[in-house]
Formats: sequence, C-alpha cells, structure tokens
Amino acid sequence: MTDTIVIGAGLSGLSAAIRLAQAGQDVTLLTFGIGGIQLGQGTIDVLGYAGNKLVEDPFDELPAFVADHPDHPYAILGATGVKQAVDWLAALLLDVLVPGDGHNHLVPTALGAMRPTYLIQPCFSWPDPTSVAVVGPRQIKDFYPELAAANLEKTAHVRAEGYHIDLPARPGEAESSPVLYAKALEDPEFLTLFANLVTQEIDGEEIVCLPAILGVGTSVGTRLAELLHRPVVETLLPPPSVPGMRINEALTKAATAAGVRTILGSKVTGFQSSQGRITSVTLSQAGRDQAYEADNVIYAGGGFESGSLAMDSHGKVTETLFGLWLDGADQEDLITGDYWTDQKLFAVGVRVDSSMRPLDSAGHVPYSNLYAAGGLLAGAIRWTEKSGDGIAVASAVRAADAVAGVPAPEPSESRK
Repeated sequence: MTDTIVIGAGLSGLSAAIRLAQAGQDVTLLTFGIGGIQLGQGTIDVLGYAGNKLVEDPFDELPAFVADHPDHPYAILGATGVKQAVDWLAALLLDVLVPGDGHNHLVPTALGAMRPTYLIQPCFSWPDPTSVAVVGPRQIKDFYPELAAANLEKTAHVRAEGYHIDLPARPGEAESSPVLYAKALEDPEFLTLFANLVTQEIDGEEIVCLPAILGVGTSVGTRLAELLHRPVVETLLPPPSVPGMRINEALTKAATAAGVRTILGSKVTGFQSSQGRITSVTLSQAGRDQAYEADNVIYAGGGFESGSLAMDSHGKVTETLFGLWLDGADQEDLITGDYWTDQKLFAVGVRVDSSMRPLDSAGHVPYSNLYAAGGLLAGAIRWTEKSGDGIAVASAVRAADAVAGVPAPEPSESRK
C-alpha cells in the first residue's frame, strides 16, 4: 500500500511524483518505458504562438489566450498556477535550465528556423550575433549546415556560413548518432580534437552553431566555447534529443533522491474500484498480474503518442486504461486531408475539474481519488501552440498539490 501511485514517467509523471515526495508522500511511479522527455526539444514551452501570432511574454498573454480558448487546460490552471509550476521546475533543474524571466526565447532549429520557447538550457542562448558559423560533423545525417545557414540568414537576420568537419564519434563509422557524439565529447581529448577541427574550418564568425551534441550527463558547452574563443549555440534536432535526455536524467535523479519508488518495464493493464474510488491498479509483470493499492492515483500516461488515447479503424477514440469519457471524441471530421489545418483529433482528451480529477459527460467525478495530468487533457493543440510542456508541468503540480492538500491559486486565476 502506498500513498499515491503515479502512472507515467514523462514530464508530467516525474513532476507529479517529485512534487508529492517533496510533500512527504510515499510515492510509487509505474511506467512501461522511460517516458517521452528525450523525444522533446530539451526546452520547456509555455505558449509560443497564439493563433499565428508569435508570443513574446507568455504569462502576460495567457489571460487573453484563455479568454479566446475557454476550454483550454490553461483556463483551469490559470496564469499564476502555470508560472508557479514552471518556476518550481526551473528551481528543481537549476543545473540544467536557465531560470525564466517572463519572456520567450528564440532558439535555432536544425533547419535554421527560430523556435519560441520559455525555459532553455544554457547552450541554447542566442546572443544576437551578426555572423554565425554553422558547423556539423559529416557523420550526422540529420544536420545540414548549409541549409541551416541559408535559413538563419532569413529568420535571424545574420550572416551565416555552413561548414562540415570530418570526425566520427567512433573510429571508422560512416554515420554516428547525436547521442554517440554527445558521449564522445564528454572525453576531454575528443573535445579538444573537435574544437581544433572547428577552428581550422570556420572563417572568423562571431559564434559557432552546432547540432545539439554537447554532452549528456555533463554539458561541455562552456569548455568548448573556451576552446573556440567564442560563444557556442546548440540547435534543436529531431529525436532522440540529447538536451531532452539531460532533462530526463536530471528529473529521474531528483525522483530517486526524493524517495520515489519506480517500477519500470511493466504495463498498467487494469484497475479495481469500489464506491467511486480506485482501490488498486493492475500491473502486468513477468507473465503475471499484480495489484498495487494506493490512496490516490495520478494518471500521466500521455496521449496518442503513448497509447493512452487511441483511435480504432472505425474512427472511435477511447482512453485505454480507465475508460474515461473524452471530450470532443464524437465530433465529425476529427482528421481532414488539409495538412495545414489543426486536426480536431489532437484536442480530444479528458476533461477535469480544478483539482485535475477527470469528469464524465455530465460533469461529475466518477472516481474521487483519480487525477489526470499532461497529454491526456483535452482542449489544446500542443505543437502549434508550443504549450505542451507548460500544460504537463502545471497540471502535474496542480494534481500533486490537490492530493497533498495544498490550496490551488485564487479562483480569479482559474476557471471556476
């Protein structure tokens, strides 16, 4: 028997588990995989776009955004609640993330676009240069320095040149992954060799822009900048994300240090309930089912990407574990052929009350001790809004605080 079971080890699951453990709860984290943080960018988005408008100050603009999107998760969480949660995360990951200052940052992607985000890692800081050397090892096949440089000239209004260096992460490899480079660069000798090759190739540009490969366990960006005698900026790459791995590793260590018990590699396949309460969840372990009892359950299993939400061949959308009601699932044209249109499907999800407890179609709470957080929640198109991380952290903190008896922000900051 444990105080609270948290299902899922993504950003929302780990945040909820750590928050509860910090409040003195006995927490068991159940997860089939290692979570999806390493599939993200390694930054923390709060709100990057409101419609087609680039958001510069997300917390200043959240009230107006919520007024236009009354069914969005932020309408429940409120600007103050979101900011408190994101500030808590930044303090928790002080060795990984730069504390927020209320403003979004623009960080370069592998294609040379400038992407808005809120919390960044130090090597994503863009120093507003006049000239940029975009450098990539030939062995990384998902990074094209010339293309990135050409686009940076348009998006960041700088003079940019693309360069290649020839240095495999391991001897003799024709292709090396970003993860292999990140681990190789943690070796001081390899880092020095890398820096020497970059210095020989570039032509006096003000900063060096590299793919996101500057170490996993230990960031080597500061040391590389010293060797190159100029700032170094990482660009966002397709997953697996080395910066995402840094956040995942830091959060996992924080969970362990806080006393969270983690059971990895087994899937939660069912549950038991009595008198409107979840009494236990069923974990399929080594060919047998085992019931784990708890006073409360926080469900942070993700959305469609993790299988917590699913659509069958007939277009029926379901929540796959607790059978929760999904808002918007009965709409027509959930998916259209228009690539550039936000698909209604991805706003389908679980509706919750102000404590993050799922609601049924009549607005009632079917299970008084079940809470939902993160990608399960209805009402957001996370990738076009650049809002997914803020929703994940703020809903996790709200759910954990509700379990621990911590008051939510004032009603004026939340949707009643």
